[in-house]
Amino acid sequence: MFGSKKKRRRKLMQKRLSAEWLEMVRENVPYFAKLTPEDQSELQGLMQVFLDEKRFEGCGGLQITDEIRVTIAAQACVLLLHRETDFYPKLRSILVYPHTYVAKGLHADDEHIMTEGPEARLGESWGHGSIVLSWDDVRRGAFDVRDGHNVVFHEFAHQLDEESSAGPGAPTLPKRSMYLAWAQVLGDEYEALLDALDHHRRTLIDPYGATNPAEFFAVVTELFFEKPHQLKERHPELYDQLSNFYRQDPAQS
Repeated sequence: MFGSKKKRRRKLMQKRLSAEWLEMVRENVPYFAKLTPEDQSELQGLMQVFLDEKRFEGCGGLQITDEIRVTIAAQACVLLLHRETDFYPKLRSILVYPHTYVAKGLHADDEHIMTEGPEARLGESWGHGSIVLSWDDVRRGAFDVRDGHNVVFHEFAHQLDEESSAGPGAPTLPKRSMYLAWAQVLGDEYEALLDALDHHRRTLIDPYGATNPAEFFAVVTELFFEKPHQLKERHPELYDQLSNFYRQDPAQS
């Protein structure tokens, strides 16, 4: 069974997108144009496997179209480029709402007392095999490749994080020897963000990253791909750790 899956994936990786689907990627995911021709070709192969294995479901009256599937897959697979990957093995389905949706969430008041109530969401990653996305926000995040916000990058970074048993904010690294530096750098940067917010200093890293280490990793993943030059200049050690993990150097493009 395992051998047949590998064989099927290798065959799919050799396929390229149809002209229609490739045009959708070029139109909806401007980040694609920043990739080298070699990376564009690899991304198309990764997308073929992703689209073959993951199920998309429309919510809130949304009908799933090829445009939705292709646009989400293109961004999700950017995070897989150059890496040994099992294609988000815990993920089975992507649930897509037409707009920002409302779900129950926990809120802390000024005295840090937690209460549950409704909140608007752009997306979320569930540990039991699903991701939820707002189609409007998927398109908005993809369209501006320099604003540092991309809901697909964010939620799929959570999926990478959840593949690991090393703890929140520590995805599966290529080598065990890399965990010490990862923990040191990301831990220091997380604490620095908390300190900056406590002292009301402006930060390149979105304050939402201070929620917990898992959100910090997802937020800095967005920055790594969308504001690589600023991240490398202001947080060089953090940039290097992310570059080693993702095996990409977007600041060079």
